[in-house]
Amino acid sequence: MPSMSSLTSLIDAIRSRPRLQLTLIATGLIAVGGCAALSLKHPVAAPQPLPTIDKLTPIPRASGRANGATLTDEQAQAALITQNDLGAPWTTTRGAATWRDGLLKATSTAAECGRLMEALYTDQLLGGPPRTAIGLDNADTNAQLRYQIGARRPTDVDATLAWLKTLPAQCARFTANTDNGLTEDVRVNEAPLPNVGDARQGLHITIATTHNGQDYVLTLDLAAVRIGQDSFALTNAGLGDVPNNATQAAVQVGALRLADVRRQGRAQV
Repeated sequence: MPSMSSLTSLIDAIRSRPRLQLTLIATGLIAVGGCAALSLKHPVAAPQPLPTIDKLTPIPRASGRANGATLTDEQAQAALITQNDLGAPWTTTRGAATWRDGLLKATSTAAECGRLMEALYTDQLLGGPPRTAIGLDNADTNAQLRYQIGARRPTDVDATLAWLKTLPAQCARFTANTDNGLTEDVRVNEAPLPNVGDARQGLHITIATTHNGQDYVLTLDLAAVRIGQDSFALTNAGLGDVPNNATQAAVQVGALRLADVRRQGRAQV
Protein backbone atom coordinates (compact mmCIF):
# COMPACT_ATOMS: atom_id res chain seq x y z
CA MET A 1 0.00 0.00 0.00
CA PRO A 2 1.46 3.44 -0.88
CA SER A 3 2.76 5.67 1.91
CA MET A 4 0.22 7.70 3.83
CA SER A 5 2.43 10.73 3.10
CA SER A 6 0.85 10.81 -0.36
CA LEU A 7 -2.31 12.11 1.28
CA THR A 8 -2.14 15.91 1.26
CA SER A 9 -5.47 17.21 2.44
CA LEU A 10 -8.60 16.41 4.44
CA ILE A 11 -11.94 17.73 3.32
CA ASP A 12 -12.61 20.55 5.79
CA ALA A 13 -16.29 21.18 5.22
CA ILE A 14 -19.44 19.09 5.20
CA ARG A 15 -21.11 19.19 1.78
CA SER A 16 -24.87 19.65 1.89
CA ARG A 17 -26.68 18.35 -1.17
CA PRO A 18 -30.43 19.29 -1.11
CA ARG A 19 -31.08 17.08 -4.11
CA LEU A 20 -30.45 13.90 -2.09
CA GLN A 21 -33.56 11.86 -1.58
CA LEU A 22 -32.75 11.22 2.09
CA THR A 23 -30.37 14.12 2.87
CA LEU A 24 -27.51 11.72 3.42
CA ILE A 25 -24.32 13.50 4.37
CA ALA A 26 -20.79 12.13 4.77
CA THR A 27 -17.25 13.45 4.54
CA GLY A 28 -13.94 11.94 3.49
CA LEU A 29 -10.48 12.43 2.07
CA ILE A 30 -9.62 13.78 -1.37
CA ALA A 31 -7.20 11.37 -3.01
CA VAL A 32 -4.28 13.05 -4.73
CA GLY A 33 -1.99 11.34 -7.20
CA GLY A 34 -2.40 7.62 -7.76
CA CYS A 35 -3.75 5.30 -5.09
CA ALA A 36 -3.83 7.31 -1.88
CA ALA A 37 -3.11 5.25 1.19
CA LEU A 38 -6.36 5.91 3.01
CA SER A 39 -8.67 6.87 0.17
CA LEU A 40 -11.02 4.86 -2.00
CA LYS A 41 -9.57 3.21 -5.10
CA HIS A 42 -11.48 5.29 -7.64
CA PRO A 43 -10.43 4.91 -11.30
CA VAL A 44 -10.25 8.13 -13.27
CA ALA A 45 -13.18 7.12 -15.47
CA ALA A 46 -14.88 4.23 -13.76
CA PRO A 47 -18.02 2.74 -15.36
CA GLN A 48 -21.36 2.89 -13.59
CA PRO A 49 -22.47 -0.74 -13.22
CA LEU A 50 -25.43 -1.98 -11.28
CA PRO A 51 -24.82 -2.30 -7.51
CA THR A 52 -22.30 -5.01 -6.71
CA ILE A 53 -23.85 -7.59 -4.40
CA ASP A 54 -21.64 -10.02 -2.56
CA LYS A 55 -22.09 -13.69 -3.37
CA LEU A 56 -24.74 -15.29 -1.20
CA THR A 57 -23.55 -17.58 1.54
CA PRO A 58 -24.73 -21.08 0.49
CA ILE A 59 -27.73 -22.02 2.61
CA PRO A 60 -29.80 -25.16 2.00
CA ARG A 61 -33.21 -24.40 0.57
CA ALA A 62 -35.41 -25.81 3.27
CA SER A 63 -38.47 -24.58 5.14
CA GLY A 64 -36.59 -24.73 8.44
CA ARG A 65 -33.22 -22.95 8.09
CA ALA A 66 -30.35 -23.78 10.40
CA ASN A 67 -29.84 -20.09 11.15
CA GLY A 68 -33.51 -19.51 11.91
CA ALA A 69 -33.97 -16.95 9.11
CA THR A 70 -37.33 -16.73 7.39
CA LEU A 71 -36.05 -15.22 4.12
CA THR A 72 -35.25 -17.19 1.00
CA ASP A 73 -31.98 -16.45 -0.78
CA GLU A 74 -33.79 -14.28 -3.32
CA GLN A 75 -35.61 -12.36 -0.57
CA ALA A 76 -32.36 -11.74 1.31
CA GLN A 77 -30.86 -10.25 -1.82
CA ALA A 78 -33.97 -8.15 -2.43
CA ALA A 79 -33.83 -6.85 1.14
CA LEU A 80 -30.53 -5.04 0.52
CA ILE A 81 -30.63 -1.29 0.11
CA THR A 82 -29.20 0.09 -3.16
CA GLN A 83 -27.79 3.29 -4.60
CA ASN A 84 -31.29 4.11 -5.84
CA ASP A 85 -32.54 4.19 -2.25
CA LEU A 86 -29.90 6.69 -1.18
CA GLY A 87 -29.76 8.81 -4.33
CA ALA A 88 -26.84 10.77 -5.76
CA PRO A 89 -23.96 11.06 -5.04
CA TRP A 90 -24.09 7.47 -3.73
CA THR A 91 -22.99 4.90 -6.30
CA THR A 92 -22.07 1.24 -6.40
CA THR A 93 -18.72 0.65 -4.74
CA ARG A 94 -15.62 0.74 -6.95
CA GLY A 95 -13.39 -1.06 -4.47
CA ALA A 96 -12.75 -1.43 -0.77
CA ALA A 97 -11.66 1.75 0.97
CA THR A 98 -7.95 1.35 1.58
CA TRP A 99 -8.33 2.84 5.04
CA ARG A 100 -9.82 -0.54 5.92
CA ASP A 101 -6.34 -2.05 5.84
CA GLY A 102 -4.64 1.17 6.88
CA LEU A 103 -6.72 1.87 9.99
CA LEU A 104 -9.15 -0.96 10.78
CA LYS A 105 -6.61 -3.78 10.60
CA ALA A 106 -5.50 -3.21 14.17
CA THR A 107 -5.26 -5.02 17.48
CA SER A 108 -5.71 -4.04 21.11
CA THR A 109 -4.57 -5.66 24.35
CA ALA A 110 -8.04 -5.00 25.78
CA ALA A 111 -9.90 -8.18 24.82
CA GLU A 112 -13.35 -6.77 24.07
CA CYS A 113 -11.89 -3.75 22.28
CA GLY A 114 -9.73 -6.03 20.14
CA ARG A 115 -12.85 -8.03 19.33
CA LEU A 116 -14.54 -4.82 18.17
CA MET A 117 -11.64 -3.94 15.86
CA GLU A 118 -11.72 -7.45 14.39
CA ALA A 119 -15.48 -7.23 13.77
CA LEU A 120 -15.06 -3.90 12.00
CA TYR A 121 -12.21 -5.11 9.82
CA THR A 122 -13.75 -8.46 8.90
CA ASP A 123 -17.20 -6.86 8.45
CA GLN A 124 -18.74 -9.45 10.78
CA LEU A 125 -20.88 -6.94 12.61
CA LEU A 126 -23.50 -9.47 13.74
CA GLY A 127 -20.98 -11.94 15.10
CA GLY A 128 -20.54 -14.01 11.92
CA PRO A 129 -20.19 -13.73 8.15
CA PRO A 130 -23.14 -11.92 6.54
CA ARG A 131 -25.56 -13.79 4.34
CA THR A 132 -25.31 -11.13 1.63
CA ALA A 133 -23.96 -7.58 1.54
CA ILE A 134 -23.54 -4.50 -0.63
CA GLY A 135 -21.07 -1.64 -0.66
CA LEU A 136 -21.90 1.93 -1.70
CA ASP A 137 -19.55 4.90 -2.17
CA ASN A 138 -20.20 8.60 -1.83
CA ALA A 139 -18.61 9.89 -5.05
CA ASP A 140 -18.19 13.39 -3.62
CA THR A 141 -16.54 12.60 -0.29
CA ASN A 142 -15.05 9.10 -0.62
CA ALA A 143 -17.16 7.91 2.32
CA GLN A 144 -18.21 4.28 2.12
CA LEU A 145 -21.32 2.50 3.39
CA ARG A 146 -21.39 -1.27 3.87
CA TYR A 147 -24.81 -2.90 4.37
CA GLN A 148 -25.41 -6.58 5.15
CA ILE A 149 -28.20 -9.05 5.84
CA GLY A 150 -27.41 -11.29 8.78
CA ALA A 151 -27.16 -15.07 8.77
CA ARG A 152 -27.51 -15.93 12.47
CA ARG A 153 -30.24 -17.08 14.83
CA PRO A 154 -32.23 -14.32 16.56
CA THR A 155 -30.85 -15.37 19.96
CA ASP A 156 -27.29 -15.07 18.62
CA VAL A 157 -28.06 -11.66 17.11
CA ASP A 158 -29.53 -10.48 20.42
CA ALA A 159 -26.37 -11.64 22.20
CA THR A 160 -24.26 -9.62 19.77
CA LEU A 161 -26.49 -6.56 20.24
CA ALA A 162 -26.13 -6.91 24.00
CA TRP A 163 -22.34 -7.08 23.60
CA LEU A 164 -22.29 -3.98 21.38
CA LYS A 165 -24.30 -2.13 24.03
CA THR A 166 -21.52 -2.73 26.59
CA LEU A 167 -18.76 -1.22 24.44
CA PRO A 168 -19.33 2.48 25.18
CA ALA A 169 -18.48 1.60 28.79
CA GLN A 170 -15.91 -1.17 28.27
CA CYS A 171 -14.12 0.50 25.34
CA ALA A 172 -14.96 4.17 25.80
CA ARG A 173 -11.34 5.00 24.92
CA PHE A 174 -8.52 2.59 24.12
CA THR A 175 -5.31 2.25 22.15
CA ALA A 176 -4.97 0.05 19.08
CA ASN A 177 -1.91 -0.75 16.98
CA THR A 178 -1.98 -1.31 13.23
CA ASP A 179 0.09 -3.75 11.20
CA ASN A 180 1.96 -0.83 9.63
CA GLY A 181 3.12 0.53 12.97
CA LEU A 182 0.56 3.23 13.69
CA THR A 183 -0.78 3.84 17.18
CA GLU A 184 -4.48 4.73 17.24
CA ASP A 185 -6.62 6.52 19.78
CA VAL A 186 -10.05 4.87 19.52
CA ARG A 187 -13.18 6.26 21.14
CA VAL A 188 -16.58 4.53 21.26
CA ASN A 189 -19.90 6.17 22.07
CA GLU A 190 -23.49 5.00 21.89
CA ALA A 191 -25.40 6.42 18.91
CA PRO A 192 -29.18 6.86 18.62
CA LEU A 193 -31.08 4.86 16.00
CA PRO A 194 -34.64 5.07 14.69
CA ASN A 195 -37.12 3.02 16.70
CA VAL A 196 -37.36 0.17 14.19
CA GLY A 197 -37.37 -3.59 14.60
CA ASP A 198 -37.41 -5.65 17.77
CA ALA A 199 -33.87 -4.88 18.95
CA ARG A 200 -31.17 -2.50 17.80
CA GLN A 201 -27.86 -0.95 18.74
CA GLY A 202 -25.86 1.95 17.34
CA LEU A 203 -22.25 3.02 17.95
CA HIS A 204 -20.29 6.10 16.94
CA ILE A 205 -16.57 5.36 16.68
CA THR A 206 -13.59 7.61 15.97
CA ILE A 207 -10.11 6.33 15.21
CA ALA A 208 -7.39 9.01 15.38
CA THR A 209 -3.74 8.63 14.45
CA THR A 210 -0.75 10.70 13.29
CA HIS A 211 1.64 9.88 10.46
CA ASN A 212 4.56 12.05 9.38
CA GLY A 213 3.17 14.95 11.39
CA GLN A 214 -0.26 14.75 9.73
CA ASP A 215 -3.35 13.95 11.80
CA TYR A 216 -6.02 11.58 10.46
CA VAL A 217 -9.43 10.73 11.92
CA LEU A 218 -11.63 7.92 10.66
CA THR A 219 -15.25 8.42 11.76
CA LEU A 220 -17.49 5.36 11.68
CA ASP A 221 -21.15 4.80 12.49
CA LEU A 222 -22.25 1.24 13.19
CA ALA A 223 -25.88 0.12 13.31
CA ALA A 224 -27.32 -3.35 13.88
CA VAL A 225 -31.02 -4.22 13.92
CA ARG A 226 -33.07 -7.40 14.42
CA ILE A 227 -36.56 -7.59 12.93
CA GLY A 228 -38.26 -10.82 13.89
CA GLN A 229 -36.15 -13.75 12.72
CA ASP A 230 -33.98 -11.62 10.45
CA SER A 231 -31.36 -8.92 10.94
CA PHE A 232 -29.25 -6.36 9.16
CA ALA A 233 -26.26 -4.20 9.98
CA LEU A 234 -24.29 -1.39 8.40
CA THR A 235 -21.24 0.80 8.75
CA ASN A 236 -21.01 4.31 7.36
CA ALA A 237 -17.43 5.58 7.48
CA GLY A 238 -15.08 8.19 6.11
CA LEU A 239 -12.02 10.24 6.94
CA GLY A 240 -13.79 13.15 8.56
CA ASP A 241 -17.18 13.68 10.17
CA VAL A 242 -20.03 11.28 9.36
CA PRO A 243 -23.29 12.83 10.65
CA ASN A 244 -25.53 10.32 12.37
CA ASN A 245 -28.58 11.36 10.30
CA ALA A 246 -27.05 9.58 7.28
CA THR A 247 -26.90 6.34 9.25
CA GLN A 248 -30.42 6.82 10.60
CA ALA A 249 -31.79 7.28 7.10
CA ALA A 250 -30.09 4.09 5.89
CA VAL A 251 -31.49 2.20 8.90
CA GLN A 252 -35.01 3.43 8.14
CA VAL A 253 -34.77 2.44 4.48
CA GLY A 254 -33.33 -0.95 5.43
CA ALA A 255 -36.11 -1.67 7.92
CA LEU A 256 -38.81 -0.69 5.43
CA ARG A 257 -37.20 -2.77 2.69
CA LEU A 258 -36.91 -5.85 4.89
CA ALA A 259 -40.51 -5.49 6.11
CA ASP A 260 -41.74 -5.11 2.52
CA VAL A 261 -39.83 -8.19 1.35
CA ARG A 262 -41.21 -10.25 4.23
CA ARG A 263 -44.77 -9.01 3.57
CA GLN A 264 -44.52 -9.96 -0.10
CA GLY A 265 -43.20 -13.37 0.88
CA ARG A 266 -46.20 -14.03 3.13
CA ALA A 267 -48.57 -12.93 0.39
CA GLN A 268 -47.05 -15.46 -1.98
CA VAL A 269 -47.41 -18.38 0.41
